Amino acid sequence: MHVTGYVSEAVIKRLPGYYRHLRELESGGIFQISSQELGKRMGLTASQIRQDINSFGGFGRQGCGYSVQELKKHIMSIMGIDKKHRMIIIGAGNIGCAVARYPSFTREGFQTIAIFDKDNAKIGLQVNEITVKALDELDDFVRHNRVDIAVFALPANGAQAMLDQMLSLGIKTIWNFAPIDLKTPKDVVIVNVHLSDSLHILSYKMTHTAHE
Repeated sequence: MHVTGYVSEAVIKRLPGYYRHLRELESGGIFQISSQELGKRMGLTASQIRQDINSFGGFGRQGCGYSVQELKKHIMSIMGIDKKHRMIIIGAGNIGCAVARYPSFTREGFQTIAIFDKDNAKIGLQVNEITVKALDELDDFVRHNRVDIAVFALPANGAQAMLDQMLSLGIKTIWNFAPIDLKTPKDVVIVNVHLSDSLHILSYKMTHTAHE
């Protein structure tokens, strides 16, 4: 299944949901599903399901629905999670350690290969069988190891300088937990994760639902 043209951000954001539901269906022994049934599970219309999937060239046969296993396989390929990705984590605080310990990341091919910190109290600690390295070792490590993704779990005031350092080392894919929207060149792939944003949205919905 190949991308046939422009794919909207909204469709891209739904891909993990497709993968999650298809994985659950496969685990439950369901091998075939219609666009209507999949849409009901995901809170989407059958038309939206077909439109989303057609963004990547289409899949399945009219009247037969989709093979759960095959559609999951294609969704994995579209998202690039059908291969291994090697990650380093900058910052061995609560967020960095949580990312390193989260079991599903490894299961889905996102392998943490190193953690770095500048705090002497954290250097040498074991996080999920990985020894925290001194930040001074970062450049040499990257030059001698394949790194696909850098995870920023550091304060906002050090994030932009760290991004510049990553770019100088050839790393252009960043998962950023620092509370700042980083300025990046166009060829850099970055996802900014602001944990407080979700709570703010939750608070908004809770506040306005209570008044309806």
